[in-house]
This record gives sequence, C-alpha cells and structure tokens, in this order.
Amino acid sequence: MRLRSYLVFSVLLGSFTISAQNKELLYDFYEIPQALMVNPGVKTSEKWHVGIPVISGLSFQGATSGVTVNDLFANDGIDFTTKVQERVLDVMTRKDDFSTTSQIEGFTIGFRGRNRPDDYYSFGMYGETDVIVYWPKDLAILAFEGNGGNNIGRRFDLGDLNLRGEMVNVFHFGVNRKMSNTLTVGARAKLYSSIFQFQSIKNSGTFRTTEGQDNIYVTSISADMQLQTAGVKGFYDILEEDTGTTRKDVTSLFTERVLLGGNLGLGFDAGFSYQLTPQTTITGSVLDIGFIYNNKDVWNYTFSGSTSTQGISVYLPEDIDNLDNNLWQELIDDIDEALPHGENTSSYISFRPVKAYGSIRYDFGEGGNNTFDNCGCGVNAGGGGNQDFYRNSIGGQLFMMKRPRGVQAALTGFYQKRFGRGLSLKTTYTIDKYSFTNVGLGLNLQAGPVNFYVLGDNLLSYANVADSHYAFLQFGFNIISWNDN
Repeated sequence: MRLRSYLVFSVLLGSFTISAQNKELLYDFYEIPQALMVNPGVKTSEKWHVGIPVISGLSFQGATSGVTVNDLFANDGIDFTTKVQERVLDVMTRKDDFSTTSQIEGFTIGFRGRNRPDDYYSFGMYGETDVIVYWPKDLAILAFEGNGGNNIGRRFDLGDLNLRGEMVNVFHFGVNRKMSNTLTVGARAKLYSSIFQFQSIKNSGTFRTTEGQDNIYVTSISADMQLQTAGVKGFYDILEEDTGTTRKDVTSLFTERVLLGGNLGLGFDAGFSYQLTPQTTITGSVLDIGFIYNNKDVWNYTFSGSTSTQGISVYLPEDIDNLDNNLWQELIDDIDEALPHGENTSSYISFRPVKAYGSIRYDFGEGGNNTFDNCGCGVNAGGGGNQDFYRNSIGGQLFMMKRPRGVQAALTGFYQKRFGRGLSLKTTYTIDKYSFTNVGLGLNLQAGPVNFYVLGDNLLSYANVADSHYAFLQFGFNIISWNDN
C-alpha cells in the first residue's frame, strides 16, 4: 500500500508540474523586448529599453502528456485503484515526462549604439529552473503490481529511470545587427552560474523473477546505474544540521552561487530574420548551446553489478533452535555485496537543453508609415520595405528541443493584429505531445514609455484547470524609448 501511495503521489506531482519550454507566443513578437531572448536576430525598432527588475519577465509553464488531476479524482463512481491501472499504468509510456520550467528575469537593458545605430546591444541576468523526470513505466508496474503473478519471468527495465534537473543563473550579453533592410542577425553570449544540478540519464539493467529450485522463486538483478549531483549536498548538509541559522545559511549559499560562486559554464544563442519579400519574413534561432563544468560540491552515487537470490533458505530444525540467527540481514548483506554501490566526487559536464525555433510570417493590411520610424535604426532609417506598416500578420512556427530521450517538437500557427503602436494582439494554435487544442493569446500594450505584456496558453482549458493538459503564463513590464521619449 505504501508503494502505491508513493506512485500516486508521483503522478499527482507530475500532473501539476509537467512543462515544455516552448514560448510560441513570445517568439517573433518583436514589439516586446524580451523577444530578443528567444531570437537574438529578431527585428528591433526601439532606441533603448530597460526592464523593471524582477517583473520584466516572469514565465511559468505546466502541462501533462498523460494523466490529469481530474482523471484520478473526478467523482465519477470509478474505484481509485481502477483509475490508476486504466488511466496511468495502461496508458502512460516511458516517453511521457514529468517536468517543470520557470524563468525569472533579474534585470535587462538594451540600447542602440551611438556610433553604430544599426547595432542593438542587450545584456542582463535571469534565473531558470528546469527539471524533467520521465515516467518509469516498468518500475511503476513493479511497485504497483509486484513481481508475482503474471509478472513472473518479466524483465523489468531499470533503464526506465531517467531524470535531470538544474537551477542556474545566467548572465548574458547580445548584439543584434541590421545588415540591410532585409536581413537582421544576432548572437548572445552566456555565462552560467549553477546553483544545483542533478542527472541520472544513462541507466541500464533488469530485474527479473523466475521459478526456483531450492525456493519457489529466483530473483535476478543486473544494474549499471548512476546518480550525479553538483550543488545539492551543500544545501542538504545545511538542512540536515537544522541549526538556528538554517534559513540564513541557505540564503547565503544560494546568493553566493547566484553571483558566480557555483559551478560555471559557457553558452551562446544565435538567430536571424530575413525578408524574402516586403511582406514575407522567415526567422530562425538556436538557444542554449552550452555546458556547465561541475567540479564543486559534487556527490555521485553508483549502483552496479549483478546477482541472483532464491531468498531465505530455512533449515529445520536447526534454524528454529538457533534463535540468534539473522536470516534477513544475511540476505540483505549478500545482495549488498553482490551489487556494489559507492560514492565519488568525480567532476562531470552537464549540457544545457538546446532549443531551436523557425518561422515564416506574411504581413498584410497596410496601415501607412511605420509608427516606429525615426528610431535611429541605421540602415533602416533610409527607407525600404521595413518602413511599411502592416496591421496583420499570419504564419507558422516550429519548435524543437533536445531532451534526454530525444527531440521534443511543437508546431504553431498564429495570427497577429496591430492597432497602431499602442496595442498588439497575437493568437496561436499549437500542436505538441501535450495537447491538440492549445489556443493561446498574447497582448502587448504600449502606454507612452511604459510597456506591459501578458501571454497565456491553452485558454480553452481554463474552465476546468484540473482537467488541463497544459498551462503557460508570462508577463512583464518595460520602459521603452522609441523616439525622443
């Protein structure tokens, strides 16, 4: 029963925290300065911008490709155990994942070069948390059903255990250059300061129970597994001590690692925007090509080897007469010896989850001259197609992300409506592993120099959030100078 409780808890946790990192509403929404973070080569028109610290860019995502809270707890008269069996164990596969992603922008600043007005520079700092745990299908069945009955002879795959997570602070500096009236390119360098990281992504092995000779069953285990962690043990030790200064010590350690006191790494982003015609634009970007070298506060746990046991063999009447024997402990010691496990502090490299975007956009509905003119945009100030202002845009976007078990992809169609410079709306329809009914809406409002934006996904599910497979929210405030304001 306890194993079943743990299983249910894991399912519920996953249904609240599963997410992807796709920001389809923000991508190519060039009126928002934060669009530079998903494409360093996006079109830029402002003279400068400053994000209001901490609230210039907040994003949170949650979704599930498998079970929802409503699937398990709806008052539908179905037994809970039956729900777990039919809606979790029989449906979810090892490709389903439980993950969470959030991003908080500490500060961001952008400005156009005085001597090179065709260059737009931006820099800042943001924190990101990304955790993914794949559904361990075979291990879940073993925990829920046990290794008896119909599972006799079945090889349970220990490689189903696959997880990765990190919390990292990112310092970045980017350059966006308008090469001509039709081409804009950009790149961004990143310095990673890891707060913590853990991964167990290359596990293998089997657990099998067969009929025995001396006893009824023989259990065979073969494993080659490893959990790597960096930065975790420091926090664990502070919490384990549980002194009167625990909160202060945790805060101090966290602050130190945020400010380049943790494991460090390097990375970069790159992107472009190219006008095929005055009304047709293609874009592309690749993000977080980088790594972190984990050599501080490293603690790794290994579990490797193979063994077979027929359980406890009791010899009568000797074992009955000998009350001092410890048969269970002997069994545990035998397994422990046959399956050596150990700890080490070996350094390792962890790679960031690489993401890629691509899009094609068609603009139509001329609205006169672009209200972003006279921005000191260098090569764009002399006229050309980029001066034309179109009130409508329609197009498609492709998103891909490297995950431990392959590439995760999403396809998006979008429509954007502009009401002068002051207001712009973007609506999207996205298909991915989480949902086929994901309709999103984004709003960008410019009131003088103050910019406010809010982006929300899967709006159709808000009527019953407990039955939702996906949710995303991002919002922020900026101060923007277009001309002389």
